[in-house]
Amino acid sequence: MSRASVRALFFDVGGTLVRPQPSVGSLYASVANRHGMTVTAEDMERAFRESWAVLKQPGLTVSRKDWWREVVFRTLGQNNEGCFEELFDIFAHAGAWQVFPDVEDTLREARLRGLHVGVISNWDDRLRPLLDELGLAHYFDSITVSCEVGVEKPGKEIFMVALQTAGVPANQSVHVGDNDREDVHGAEAMGITAILLNRHAEKVAGLHDLRDLWITIGGS
Repeated sequence: MSRASVRALFFDVGGTLVRPQPSVGSLYASVANRHGMTVTAEDMERAFRESWAVLKQPGLTVSRKDWWREVVFRTLGQNNEGCFEELFDIFAHAGAWQVFPDVEDTLREARLRGLHVGVISNWDDRLRPLLDELGLAHYFDSITVSCEVGVEKPGKEIFMVALQTAGVPANQSVHVGDNDREDVHGAEAMGITAILLNRHAEKVAGLHDLRDLWITIGGS
């Protein structure tokens, strides 16, 4: 894709722009231990990943608070509403997240190039205020969130809404994300150029640093 043909650049959020800090397991363990449990960060990290794998199904999941309640209860091994509410609130705020170091440089460059810069994310209604707290919201011309659209990636409808909001056709748009199924397959099904971001394995195909995005889509 040539530089001139790209008019819109969309990003996933979790794992692409931000990550939990210090880790999901550490945050869960800290809250659980305050509520009288005795667990380690490693225990919670493992249990969370298992819960996510079991409960993440097609359709609206991460967009719903009741789905997150199921994840937390399963991760903790008990139905502790106090823990859930505290965790749900913690992850709503900037203190639980780290912006990757390549993100702001990339977003600034995208705006300097005159691109429509947008978000397409499977998230709930905490995302917009979170991006604002993180100091990222002002970079985006559009924020398309699954809880508002009623469809999660890889569903075509969420990409369609993002394109309509941007006023840019699919063949002049690029979507960057870290999930092959949700971000790559979903975008490509709509005719959007998809770029897989792989931050963890440099020997695996894909983009490893967002600042190299311009090499991939064209331009210096």
